[in-house]
Amino acid sequence: RTGSWLHPTIYGEPYLLKPPLMDWLIALSYKLGGINEFTTRLPGAILSACGVPLLYLLGREVFRHHLTAVFAASVYLTLLPVVRHGRLAMLDGMVNSCFLLLLWCLLKARYQKHWAIGIGISLGLISLTKGLLVLPLGAIAFLFLLIDQRVKLLSNPYLWLGIVLGNLPVFTWYFAQWQHYGHSFWQVHFHAQGWQRLSNAVEGNSGPIWYYLLELLKYSLPWLWFWPGGLYLAWQRRRTSWGCLILIGTIVYLGIISLMKTKLPWYIMPLYPFFAIAVAVKLTQLWEKRKHYQLNLTVVLGLIAVAAVAGCIYFILTEPQPELMVMGLVLAVSMGFATWLVKQNNRKFISVLFIGLYLTLTLLMTSKFWLWELNEAFPVKPVAALIKKHTEVGAIIYTSFSYERPSLNFYSDRRVISREITALQELCLTQPYLLLDQATLEILQLPSSIALGTAEGFTLVEVVPREACQ
Repeated sequence: RTGSWLHPTIYGEPYLLKPPLMDWLIALSYKLGGINEFTTRLPGAILSACGVPLLYLLGREVFRHHLTAVFAASVYLTLLPVVRHGRLAMLDGMVNSCFLLLLWCLLKARYQKHWAIGIGISLGLISLTKGLLVLPLGAIAFLFLLIDQRVKLLSNPYLWLGIVLGNLPVFTWYFAQWQHYGHSFWQVHFHAQGWQRLSNAVEGNSGPIWYYLLELLKYSLPWLWFWPGGLYLAWQRRRTSWGCLILIGTIVYLGIISLMKTKLPWYIMPLYPFFAIAVAVKLTQLWEKRKHYQLNLTVVLGLIAVAAVAGCIYFILTEPQPELMVMGLVLAVSMGFATWLVKQNNRKFISVLFIGLYLTLTLLMTSKFWLWELNEAFPVKPVAALIKKHTEVGAIIYTSFSYERPSLNFYSDRRVISREITALQELCLTQPYLLLDQATLEILQLPSSIALGTAEGFTLVEVVPREACQ
């Protein structure tokens, strides 16, 4: 809206948190298709989806047969966090795709030197997307280059040309921010958003050292069962390119994010390509050897099928949700069929897992339930519609809700700021719009006010005239 592409703002304040590449792409999408959910999510969704073919191409470079590459791409495609975060207008799916492009170019450059240009360009894209994340990802690529005996690449002139071309826009943008904002930019962008998160739990986002193992347990079944076996095979073949890549990527990245004091679910995203490759290695072994499968695989798949059936029964008996029931049915049938195939020592259980998970995720992503954060405290959209209907563009609304919800800001196209009740008592002297729950509304007792409407337990109040609350 301001037209300031070099120095973006949010609600009139400088936006210093992240580099602007994704914001530029979303702004361009807005110009082409208007401001809505679809155009907001489109750039990130497309770029995240590119990670699937890129992982396949990467697999073709490190494996003799294309089967493992197909398995790796299929596992990556059927990981719930990868699918979800790609549609949330977040940065992590795009970073994954750029990182996979970097690794693919690194492998291709061994035989065709000009591919090294892509390494530097990929580093620049990561830097313009998520800033300091380029350091651990670049370190992984550099360690792989050294350990996999690709040191000759450092003398490739195309590599340095790519680094110059890729990072020229990065240095230009950072210099422009420093010129415009001075020290405050470095303090916010690098310290608060970067180094501070290593040693402090920012905004209370902490967790134990095994936090990300729990994230894998929650969101990567049934593939998680195959992961330890894939890591073991990678260790056995650690002198191969694929074994080296899996071990370096997994150990370095998982180690860094596990030791960080700030823990957030999406920090794990760059681990998923290495996770998918490790799982694919184990799946390939099971596909090719056709030996008796372990009993615990039958148990794991059977438990998932039973859990899906239990979910269907729950929604039938308590709160009928046809979409969730269909999802549960598809998951139960596919996991049950896969369990039966495992007991028959039939390798086609792998294909059934891919198809079943793909269909289940397709049903989830075409339903209203995939974005569960919108309803985790209260449904956002009805409240946002109320605010948008009764307030002017640019209005600031103060709410009694305990924390600020970015989704409410987006759907209402207004800034909705959380404040405690003592602050609200003072704000009603100067601010016309308050979004209050019933208990707070009764405590404040606004005599000269107009209730503009109610949604999901919140009342939008216009205070006129701006006088003290009783």
